[in-house]
Amino acid sequence: MPVETRSIRDRSAVGRFPSVTLGSGVDTEEEKEEPEENNAEKENACRRWLRKICPCCCPKRKDDDITDTLVTVIDDNNEGTNGKKPVTGDSNLDELLLKVRSIDLMKSKSGENRTEHHTNLYQSDDFIIRRGQNFQMWITLSRPFNPNTDKLHLELKTGPLPTVSKGTHVIIPLVEELEDGRWEAAVVKQDDKRIKLSVNSPPTTVFGRYQLTVETYCPNGQAVSTHDPANDIYMLFNPWCEDDTVFMDSEDERQEYVLNDVGQIYYGTHNQIGVRTWNYGQFDDGILAACLFVLEKSGTPPSGWGDPVNVVRVISAMINSPDDRGVLEGNWSGDYSSGTTPTVWSGSVEILKQYHKTSGTPVKYGQCWVFAGLVTSVLRSLGIPSRTVTNFSSAHDTDVSLTTDVYLDENLEPIDYLNADSVWNFHVWNDCWMARPDLPPGNGGWQAVDATPQETSQGTFRCGPAPLAAVRNGQVYLKHDSSFVFAEVNSDKIYWQRKVDGTFTQIYIEKGTVGYFISTKAVGSDERSDITHLYKYPEDTEEERIAVETACRYGSKAKAYSSPTAEDVSVEVTMDGEGPKMGRDAELTIVLRNSSSEQRKVVLHSQVAVMYYTGVHKATFKKDRTDLDMLPNEVKILEWTLEYKDYKDQLIDQAALMLTLSGRVKETQQVLATQFSFRLRTPDLIIKPIGKAVVGEKMSVEILFTNPLPQVLKAVIFHVEGLGLLTARKINYG
Repeated sequence: MPVETRSIRDRSAVGRFPSVTLGSGVDTEEEKEEPEENNAEKENACRRWLRKICPCCCPKRKDDDITDTLVTVIDDNNEGTNGKKPVTGDSNLDELLLKVRSIDLMKSKSGENRTEHHTNLYQSDDFIIRRGQNFQMWITLSRPFNPNTDKLHLELKTGPLPTVSKGTHVIIPLVEELEDGRWEAAVVKQDDKRIKLSVNSPPTTVFGRYQLTVETYCPNGQAVSTHDPANDIYMLFNPWCEDDTVFMDSEDERQEYVLNDVGQIYYGTHNQIGVRTWNYGQFDDGILAACLFVLEKSGTPPSGWGDPVNVVRVISAMINSPDDRGVLEGNWSGDYSSGTTPTVWSGSVEILKQYHKTSGTPVKYGQCWVFAGLVTSVLRSLGIPSRTVTNFSSAHDTDVSLTTDVYLDENLEPIDYLNADSVWNFHVWNDCWMARPDLPPGNGGWQAVDATPQETSQGTFRCGPAPLAAVRNGQVYLKHDSSFVFAEVNSDKIYWQRKVDGTFTQIYIEKGTVGYFISTKAVGSDERSDITHLYKYPEDTEEERIAVETACRYGSKAKAYSSPTAEDVSVEVTMDGEGPKMGRDAELTIVLRNSSSEQRKVVLHSQVAVMYYTGVHKATFKKDRTDLDMLPNEVKILEWTLEYKDYKDQLIDQAALMLTLSGRVKETQQVLATQFSFRLRTPDLIIKPIGKAVVGEKMSVEILFTNPLPQVLKAVIFHVEGLGLLTARKINYG
């Protein structure tokens, strides 16, 4: 492989002078080496001097003809040269420098790298891997690698201005032992001039296409391999990596929401649901490159592409075209003579390839299901779990009122120019899966994202990601665009009548008119899965009304709902000591305070859900309702208990749980709400030395562990490691 060599003086030896410089004695920092495959005439010192004095008369040779190489001897003891200064022959240069001849990324679709990284379905010969996971590569050098005297590191660069501090310029050091969660490489095998590297990447790595080079050092100089586009690395998000924010623990769901390239999109009315098949084609040749082009076209800095929230927000904006000349131009006019009728499209591949081929000319035309199909294709291609979702009787709120408003005149006739809000027979958008460390715990998991250009968000036509948990509970103040999604699925329809003086008065509230049969393709089959319960509580239940009123308090027509006449009851959750322990009943304390001088009746709903430590909601598994009578100025203490039998089959790693309380005070209509996160503590491991510890001598220890569960533990594995004492090992017990 051709190499280009950097001067030590240019990098780290500024102000120092190498002890010996190869050449004819002229003051130059470059020597020319004849490539192996080209017997070009050697350039003598006179010619180099002439080129330096008059480059126009003696032009520099092209890179295709010769490769720049600097050799700088910095060995003051002249070891390896028998006390003689080396000469400038190419054979001597080859012997002195450690140069990269070739790089093998082992990128075969059927090979270990792409199989282990679940990228073997991509119909491309590019090297496609996922972040937070180890990969292997071979490097062939000009001579055998000597770990005692030779050094090397890898460099990866992505974006127009790669910067180390922003994660777009990565320097991967060579280490003896790899550690997870950081960029490192280690030699795991050596075969003469070939070395096999094992490389780790952190789970926060920026998505993108990286240029790879290898920099080598030896006592006689350094060299950098020339960038070869064939060795570029595509780094994707990784739903298989527990530390990646897009981690999804169900293999069946990963197969469906990441690896399935064909899906179902629902349409019609809630009484007549139709279905169309959609070819997502995220693995087709050229689609990943097209998706990367879409991100690049956005003009957003690649340093932000490690955060799926940012990436999804960019994709939501770039799939439509009104303000950024994105992928698809919407058209609801009925006249499609200048492009393709939206109903003709049956997949995303043709659209994405056409956009890429035309260097970013919006494709004509699309409607909501086409926008949603494209988003699913792009997100799955990048490695972000995604699904296409249809909402029947979907409201479009135009004034952030979180209601669907109908304006009537004095004769109860509709006022057309004021009735901007609408209810679509159906509307299609997307859910994507990720943790939300930027929000309170419990808001990770499915997030709604909508690329159909309806309303602007922070000045751009886009929507989401909005956590479904926030939408369901009416917490519309949580970003991004939760209020718009809430109105789509759970807004009330409010009728307003104009009075003689021109003002309007509210005359009727119609409930339960929007958000029917919210649908997506089922996991592992072509059946329709109803996911309405993830977006809203059952219609007209106490929980659903609380969510609506909570949301509308943050809308532009908050007065449409009567405010509580008083807010004199409070609720909080407390925990004794270090909290509940694994294997026992979990006990918390709920404290309600009535600070008024009157009696209060309170309805309190509780539900407990299992959580990932990242804040992602896994599942709700217990619900209760309690009716309380509170005396004036009373403090009522409730002991809340979660029995072991209720949670023993529900827990996941870290044993994290969340208790959600919501309620209403009957007399004042005050809404009560709070959430409390806790975990079940696991027993400590205790290590006790047996006998006296003596430096340099072996010793024994006793490991104490108490089984907290009312059942026998089998196949127990202890992981033991002591820094400077004991290498990592496993002890099997039982």
